[in-house]
Formats: sequence, C-alpha cells, structure tokens
Amino acid sequence: MTTSCCCFETVSEVIAAGVLLNFLWGCWNFISVYFLGKAPDFSKYGKWSIITGGTDGIGLAFAKKLAAKGQNIVLISRNAEKLSSVATELREKYNVETKEIAVDFSKTDIYEKIGAEIKGIDVGTLINNVGVSYDFPDWFLNYAENPDAIGRMMAINVNSVVKMVELVMPTMVAKKRGIILNLSSGSAIQPTPLLSLYSASKQFVDCFSKCLNSEYGGEGIIVQSIVPLYVTTKMSKIRRPSFFVPTPEKFVSCTLKTIGSSRRSYGYFAHAIQEKLFEMVPESLFLWAGKQMSIGIRAKSLKKRDQAAKGK
Repeated sequence: MTTSCCCFETVSEVIAAGVLLNFLWGCWNFISVYFLGKAPDFSKYGKWSIITGGTDGIGLAFAKKLAAKGQNIVLISRNAEKLSSVATELREKYNVETKEIAVDFSKTDIYEKIGAEIKGIDVGTLINNVGVSYDFPDWFLNYAENPDAIGRMMAINVNSVVKMVELVMPTMVAKKRGIILNLSSGSAIQPTPLLSLYSASKQFVDCFSKCLNSEYGGEGIIVQSIVPLYVTTKMSKIRRPSFFVPTPEKFVSCTLKTIGSSRRSYGYFAHAIQEKLFEMVPESLFLWAGKQMSIGIRAKSLKKRDQAAKGK
C-alpha cells in the first residue's frame, strides 16, 4: 500500500512538473516572440516585396514599413487610381522603385498577367494580404443567395494565396531564401458560426502556411501564417484604436518583429493573449457563444440597414 502511494505521488509530481515546465516555456516563447524579436534584414532575401491588397489597411501599412526599410514594392490591387496614388507616395517619400498591377482577385484569369509583370525581378518577400469577408454575419444559405458571393470569397481568400505562392516560390527555392506571409484571421482559431465560409477560408490559409513552412523551411524559405484579431480597418469597421484593437501601422510594426519565430504569429501581443485564451475554450462552447454573438451583430446590422433605407 505504501509503495502504491509513493508511485502515485511520484507520477503526480512528474505531471505537475511537466505542466509547470510547459507553462514556463509558453511564457518564455511569448516574451521572445512578441517583445524580444527583431525584424529581418529584408534585403538579404531580395530587393522587391510583393503585397496583394496593398492600398488600404494592413496591406498599405506593410507597403510603407517595407519601403521605409529600402524594399522596392510591387502593389497588386483592383483600383488603378489607388494603386497609382500609393505608388507615387512610396516613391517620393521612401525613394524606392514601385510596380503597379491592377487586377481583380475575384477573377481566375489574372495570374498569367501577374507572372509576366514580376518576371525577372528579385522578389524576396510576398505578403498575401488581400481578403474579403461578409458585410455582416449571416446564415450560409442567405449569403449564398448572391450567385457570385461564394466564388468571389473563395477566389480572393483561398485561390489568391495558392496562386501567388505558386508564382514566387520557385525562384525563392532556387536561390534558397525568401519570406512569405499569409494573412489569416482570428476566425480561423475556432469555427465561427454565421461567418462559416470566411472562417473556413481563413483556416485553409493557416493550415496551408504551416504545411508549406514544414515543406520548405529547410530550403531557406520562411512561410508564416499571420492571425490578427480586430484592427482599425475598413473590414473591421472599427475606427478608434485601443489596447486590443491596434492601428494597422502598430499591428504591422509588431508583426515584422515576429517573422521567422514560429509557423503562426498573432502579429500583435495583445491578440496573442486573446487568441491563446480562445484556443483553450472547448469548441462546443465557443460555437455556442460565437453563434449568439454573431446573431446579435447580424440583428444590429440589419436594423441599421433598414434605417438607412428608410432615410433615403
């Protein structure tokens, strides 16, 4: 009986020690990634950075930060006027070269044009930032009533990531260096009801990125999934920054310091805290709570839309 008790105590102590070590390792990893990290020397990877969706929000912040570090910038977006304006600003303010490629990522026949435009330039960094979400949370069949909605979201959120990686990675592998950042979303951490297609598409981005990092990390290529929560952008519809909702500039500054530190980065330290807590919530509970929240947001959005329609 005494021997059994001693064994039980030993096993309990080992488990407790393991839990403690895991917690301490997690704390150290958090500090090292989000507070001790340093942005890489992008020039060592190539002279040019490609940014999709680089005329607004997080994409624009990436363009400015990388241009400030001496990177020539390829901007790829739909609005030719915005592209020209941003490219001019980057050239004049940061004294770098720029390329503008005006394409609609909801189309599937654009990649031959993009490939021709970037052929022969030394691409060191690719940031797959372009994305689209719902106007407001909604049931899948309601969202699917728009005949173009599903194809558009899959083309922009999924196909663009795959095709852009396909275009730039062969050259990166050949020279054994390169950085690819794929923008996922906090909606990828746990399934998000009433944002089903968006959540699933961003889970794809996260999974795809981690797989590529495993496949090509040994070839000198950094492939990292960036998983933000709310940032003050047009997509989030939040204008005022706070501790948990940074500006795009602050988010990107923090994100650059995490490059190469892990397969997945939450970019901003406060987002990392939030999302680690989300990961601990049982999926069934998260689904229930997320559904209730989404239903509430949907109701408010519909009410605002109806009021706006009556105002006209």
